[in-house]
Amino acid sequence: MTEETLRLTARITGVVQGVGFRYWTARKADELFLKGTVRNNHDGTVQLVAEGSAADVDSLVKWLHSTRAPGRVENVDFLVSDATGEFDEFRIIG
Repeated sequence: MTEETLRLTARITGVVQGVGFRYWTARKADELFLKGTVRNNHDGTVQLVAEGSAADVDSLVKWLHSTRAPGRVENVDFLVSDATGEFDEFRIIG
């Protein structure tokens, strides 16, 4: 790719389990052509790793902070770094 590819690693807190959060996040990631994973953590949070263009990663971050995200997102702790290219699709795991 000629455009910079970034990796978003995020931990989402709030009411984000049992509300379809992983499913809708995977749909949004697919819509944005992102690759990566989303999973529930044992502490009630959700872990997200997504790679794609800078614009698409930014769109996902904005969506996570919006009222369109399912459940009730209280906080999104995230880090943006260079993509590793390890994913070939977006998957729900765990």
